[in-house]
Amino acid sequence: MEDYTVLLAALVALLLGLSTGKAWERYKLQEGRWIDRRKARESPHYILGLNFLVSNQLDPAIEELRTAAGLNPDALEIHMILGNLYREKGQVGRAIQVHQDLLQRPKLTRLEHAYVMLCLGLDFKKGGFVDRAREAFDDVLRLEPKNQYALLHLEKLHEEQHQWEEAYAIRQQLTKIGDRDQAPRHQAILAFLENELGLQALKRMDYQGASTHFRAAIDLDAHAVPAYLNLGDVEFYNGQLKAATEAWERMIRVAPERAYLAFDRLESAYPKMGTPDRLPELCRRLVAANPQDWRARLALARHLGGQGATAEAFELLLEALAHNPHALSLHQAIWEVLSRLELRPDLVRRYVALSKDSVFYLDPHVCIRCRYRSTELLWQCPHCHEWNTFVEERIAPARDDDEMRA
Repeated sequence: MEDYTVLLAALVALLLGLSTGKAWERYKLQEGRWIDRRKARESPHYILGLNFLVSNQLDPAIEELRTAAGLNPDALEIHMILGNLYREKGQVGRAIQVHQDLLQRPKLTRLEHAYVMLCLGLDFKKGGFVDRAREAFDDVLRLEPKNQYALLHLEKLHEEQHQWEEAYAIRQQLTKIGDRDQAPRHQAILAFLENELGLQALKRMDYQGASTHFRAAIDLDAHAVPAYLNLGDVEFYNGQLKAATEAWERMIRVAPERAYLAFDRLESAYPKMGTPDRLPELCRRLVAANPQDWRARLALARHLGGQGATAEAFELLLEALAHNPHALSLHQAIWEVLSRLELRPDLVRRYVALSKDSVFYLDPHVCIRCRYRSTELLWQCPHCHEWNTFVEERIAPARDDDEMRA
């Protein structure tokens, strides 16, 4: 019985301790009054503010969160969110002031200090204060050496300044501390950074160094398309035609959808090697593998047109037009061929019939992250700074109702 009483007393003491801890966590003594720490988070203004934020309604979110912050000035998370919203609205000075005020609080934990400093770094970055942003992110890493958010934003700052070696070193850190399932993405970004280092070496006319970087990029990621192109360019400059064409042809095997990036290069190299027929053979293989490949047809048509096979070139261009009637380069090539054929009325009518619903545009490449448009394929988006996010937006040719029913 005595053992039972001791056990019961210990259990009651444990429950009392837990209750006291929970109460201490929830309540705090301020100016002689107990303040409920959870009050701000239970405020309808806080909840409404979060709902507006999720709906991307920034102005009403700011109003509600400002009210919630006024009800409890000590609610750190509300002020942090409010400062971030000011930054998103372009009110950078106000965001900086909010986050700097939070840093003056005397009893911030190490983690709280790190995340407020991270917000301040983002404010400085948004405002274009690059040096101060870098200092803020460095401070975060002193407090939390493995803070991936700080590392990511620091890497982007270096990339924007074309400080590729520094960006590469940070990406290596991220690779070490990141999840294993993110390893392929890290490898791909390291490959793009190696490619940029190679381009820097090319500007210094360090061809050997450039070649080393391009090969390293390919070793990191077998799908590093720009590295193959640039490696082939270096070999071509050095008179190594066989090695150059091998690099470009390997790129086409790895990424046939990007084959068009190598067409002009190969068209220049093959005749110098004494094998001018290799380009039309390559284009025909690509078309056979992917019947919708309009660029391979365009390259083949240009080649045949240069050889005098104008009629065959025109037929290929019309085939390509059926797959992508909105590509301006196709229409330009067709008019060039039509002019050689002295604008035969029957051919002009066929062309007009195929292209009457076409909408020409000059910026078909779109970033899938931020929807930024570009006239050419870019490997890094100049708006959101993500790597390898551009795709070619293609509008399918219109079809008649009868054809759709068939």
